[in-house]
Amino acid sequence: MKISFLGGADTVTGSRHLVELGGQHILLDCGLFQGFKVLRERNWAAFPVPVKALDAVVLSHAHLDHSGYLPSLVKQGYTGPVYASVATRDLCEVLLLDSAKLQEEDARRANKYGYSKHAKALALYTVADAKRAIAKITPIPPGREVRVGSVRISLTPIGHLLGASAVTLRAGAESLVFSGDVGRDDDVLMPPPQHVAQADVLLVESTYGNRNHPPNDADARLGQIIRDTVGRGGRVLLPAFAVGRAQALLHSLQDLRAAGQIPQDMPVFLDSPMAIQATALYQRHRRLMRITSREASGLSDGVTMVTTPQQSERLTRARYPCVIISASGMATGGRVLHHLKTMAPDPRNHIAFPGFQVAGTRGGKLVGGASEVKIHGEYVPVRAEVSQIEGFSGHADADGLMAWMRGFETAPRQTFVVHGEPEAADTLRLRIKDELMWKVQVPEHLSTHSA
Repeated sequence: MKISFLGGADTVTGSRHLVELGGQHILLDCGLFQGFKVLRERNWAAFPVPVKALDAVVLSHAHLDHSGYLPSLVKQGYTGPVYASVATRDLCEVLLLDSAKLQEEDARRANKYGYSKHAKALALYTVADAKRAIAKITPIPPGREVRVGSVRISLTPIGHLLGASAVTLRAGAESLVFSGDVGRDDDVLMPPPQHVAQADVLLVESTYGNRNHPPNDADARLGQIIRDTVGRGGRVLLPAFAVGRAQALLHSLQDLRAAGQIPQDMPVFLDSPMAIQATALYQRHRRLMRITSREASGLSDGVTMVTTPQQSERLTRARYPCVIISASGMATGGRVLHHLKTMAPDPRNHIAFPGFQVAGTRGGKLVGGASEVKIHGEYVPVRAEVSQIEGFSGHADADGLMAWMRGFETAPRQTFVVHGEPEAADTLRLRIKDELMWKVQVPEHLSTHSA
């Protein structure tokens, strides 16, 4: 068995792991690199191996750092199958189309206003590329296996996000398990991650490998932020991932309203067509969630859905107290940028990031205390209050990752720690070595290992 770490090996983004097993070449995840420019530039490099040599792609879940490169792979000539859970396939249709649309819009805007360093700014891929990629995704029903040559592929629900799964590859007596992103035992929406009994080789994520979630109540913190901001006549902006985080925030806001912790008539806006579509998918797949059917159907009660660009533009001009949920979650693109431009200079407002922010993104810079941020080619002063509410993360923390690994009945012969910043990955490596006494290492980007 050989594994080539083509992404997600020295960073928390760009998940791509090529496994050679049973004579097949299977790519686990096909994610976009996000964050620092040096990472984003990897998206534009030619794929490190001939795409036509790949026999299959398997997606652990739909977040763009795990699925967002798929249209580019197809654009480069990939013609094989793509496997994922049913819900992941549905969410990818929303996410990949939106990603392509944003890239096309960003390229047009850069060309119009001349702030690209290139003679002509181009999109990494187009909506047409995304549609071709989505058409290749074949759902794996719950409890089923699919075969690629001699390799059997199965999925295990892992929490974290609707449809998210750990991936198991088996060929003869050999097996490899890729955790994808492991969910929390106490996630707001998703059930706890299911355990996997056995793996010869394990690839485990390490997003929170060096820290645990704070004990404070995220709902209480969110309620306090809203009350304080409204009290001074300001608005609250919640940059949120359209899939997963936006729905968790809607659920929390409904709970805060019901408990009288925020005003019943507080205007709440969901300004993200993708988040609106994703919320409908969460409601359609409500049996996969831990909340009741009534709670799922009520996620958007009393929430104004902002669908058109004209409605969004009018909302950016609003000056009355309100709560705005908008994408993207790290403020890397989308409608949230227009809200940031108008809200960041006003000290009455509050920009609250509900979750982890990758270093190098606008979100990472803002929570790091930036006094100005570049948006659409111009620098915008930041005078609004900025905070981070980590309790909304859908990732297992360090203790949660260790608890999930303790569910294996026997030790893998080799464990690779992936999808984490260097400090987080190495901290988790040491815990695995010292507490579980497993053979473990952190691979380097583009390295290949026999296991």
